[in-house]
Amino acid sequence: MLELYNRVAQAIKDKDFESLKELKPKKPEFFNWVTDIFEPQNVKQNPNDKALIWKYNAQREDFTYKEISERSNQFLNLMRKHGITHGDKIFVQLPLVPSNWYGYLACIKGGVVIIPAATSLETRDLEFRFKSVLPQVTLSDAANADKIDEAEKNNGQKIKLKILTEGTREGWISIDDIFSESKVAEGAKTRSDDDLFYFFTSGTTGMPKIVVHTHFGYPIGHLTTTTWVGLQKGDLHYNISQPGWAKFSWSSFFAPWNVGATILGYHIDRFVPKEQLQTIQDFKVTTFCSPPTSLRMLIQEDLASYNFSLRECVAAGEPLNPEIIEVWKKATGILIRDGYGQTEATALVGNLPGNKVKFGSMGKPTFLYDILIADDDGNEVETSEEGNICLRHHPEIVTGVFKTYLIDTKRNDLVFKHGLYYTGDKAYKDEEGYFWFVGRDDDVIKASDFRVGPFEVESVLLEHPKVLETAVVASPHEMRSNAVKAFVVLAGGAKASAELAKELFVYSEEHLSRYKIPRIIEFTKELPKTISGKIRRVELRAEEAMSKHKKEKRDNEFYHDKY
Repeated sequence: MLELYNRVAQAIKDKDFESLKELKPKKPEFFNWVTDIFEPQNVKQNPNDKALIWKYNAQREDFTYKEISERSNQFLNLMRKHGITHGDKIFVQLPLVPSNWYGYLACIKGGVVIIPAATSLETRDLEFRFKSVLPQVTLSDAANADKIDEAEKNNGQKIKLKILTEGTREGWISIDDIFSESKVAEGAKTRSDDDLFYFFTSGTTGMPKIVVHTHFGYPIGHLTTTTWVGLQKGDLHYNISQPGWAKFSWSSFFAPWNVGATILGYHIDRFVPKEQLQTIQDFKVTTFCSPPTSLRMLIQEDLASYNFSLRECVAAGEPLNPEIIEVWKKATGILIRDGYGQTEATALVGNLPGNKVKFGSMGKPTFLYDILIADDDGNEVETSEEGNICLRHHPEIVTGVFKTYLIDTKRNDLVFKHGLYYTGDKAYKDEEGYFWFVGRDDDVIKASDFRVGPFEVESVLLEHPKVLETAVVASPHEMRSNAVKAFVVLAGGAKASAELAKELFVYSEEHLSRYKIPRIIEFTKELPKTISGKIRRVELRAEEAMSKHKKEKRDNEFYHDKY
């Protein structure tokens, strides 16, 4: 397998991504990413290279590959001392602290299934998770331990081992106990199809689903993420992401360590654009990944006043609007490249380094995936025709697509059919093979027999200088069935008014087809989001449906003359 990783690393250096399409990874009987890749490639060959730089206010901790490997072995030995074995499950609810990284390494090496959880989750969320899958281990800080204890009590089942990263607490052991453990540990003999991660999806629609990834498919799948970012040995990579959702494992774990790069873990209490930009400059970050939500705030600053060392910049989590690309490129000289993936997979489509970029496009399929646009019956649609983003299954080729949905297995039949995996997203492909995102299947608006993708409308509104963020949803309408409504967060200094709403209506008319024009604009202070930064349009749709059912006139809501 090291040969495969070396091939990918060389292709990134040469920007020769076409050569990767001939690679067809075959699944071995046994595979463990830590013992088969991380240790021989990074720890043995480059023990003194920096693996992680962690920063929080004035605090800083650096780990070489040798040091973080030894720390992870101590963590694994501590778990084993308390009876944790291959196949057990760990629930991790931590802020961005170093124990995330060496804890993950320990669990992968020991065959312990990882269940990440965001710190924003409350007790009721944990109860749902514990009822779905009861972990044998929990790893938490003091701020989240209360919630875990309460959820455990309400669930009525005891957790075998609870590890606390700071202070003391009844029923918990201290993570500092690892320092009395050996720095050497034997890896578990994990099968390729053994479960590795249980991700509770961020839930843009309905209750969270449990996505199961395996020991071989998930790490191998993230080679596509490594190529999309364009990571190389010697890079310092910074990904704006909190632990608890899949993007952390994407860009803050597997992708950089697949090629021996250094990860910057910048822990913050709140997002301050100036501090983010200063850190990127001062630490000489070379590769950068951010959700568009954060980029929209960063581009409000004087980017040209910073002296960056950036080579590659990418964005993920929500489609990337052309306006962000243009402002960032003008100020920094770096082109932000968009990409597309899911909790259920890895980087599926992307604009790769050195390749032609079409502003607003997701790019082209990455090398492990055979992607098409299909109708509901599994037939590939014509060029430029909207359809479902699907993946063809080739049993002999391993990709990063998930193994199954846990518990709610009936959902598998909804997404795996016609020999395809249906992502649940809509897009179209142009004549050059570039994919263009339309929206989640549930997000597409049906108005007056037309289908309107929210992303296109949002992209136009975001080009207006007074708009910081926007979300477009369907609003029930007696004549049209639905009208297009835009929730708008204003940029600093702009104030909600009927005049500004009219200005945005006129602006939309100048840049959109008539049937796509928003008929309602509502100014709001913030948009509901998932922990991964995705806008929860499902929440806005439900709120809007209830409002129209009650015939309410909402504050700061304005209607087009031709509503």
